[in-house]
Amino acid sequence: MNEPQTLQNQVPERFPRVMLLAIGSVMVLSFALAAVSRIQSGGAAGTDALSQQEAAQNAVVASRSLRFEDRPDGSIAVIDVADGLEIDTVKPGADNFLRGTLRGLARERRREGIGSEPPFTLSAQANGYLVLTDPSTRRSINLGSFGPTNAEVFARLLMAKGNHTLASSQSNSPSNTP
Repeated sequence: MNEPQTLQNQVPERFPRVMLLAIGSVMVLSFALAAVSRIQSGGAAGTDALSQQEAAQNAVVASRSLRFEDRPDGSIAVIDVADGLEIDTVKPGADNFLRGTLRGLARERRREGIGSEPPFTLSAQANGYLVLTDPSTRRSINLGSFGPTNAEVFARLLMAKGNHTLASSQSNSPSNTP
């Protein structure tokens, strides 16, 4: 009597034991070599070289500590902390990107109970990034990620020599200061 072949009636084929031992040995050897390599290099291979390269690219090539003060007329005074001089004035309703950026940073300061006295740091890095950092909250904003026109507003502050008024093409709608 011929019974149809079912799973219960099939005899499983055995995988060659030698092959299983060879595969297992290769896996163990691979893990052992990876562990030895990590121990000898003190971490992932190439990490130190990569860290040095990143540090060189992120090196600060120009920096300025700035304080921003609201004025009764709606303008914002930009003060260089190094000499206490007003280097710029943002007219009421002008430079909404600058105002919005400062408003966000000021909101975070209020949330953490920090006043407006600590300065912000505006830095140009070797990799071309322009970064606004609030050392008191440790928050940094890569200004270039908002486009070159918006970053240019802050770049002018980094290079400003003395008291002048900042007015840009983004002055189409009034905005509250930070």
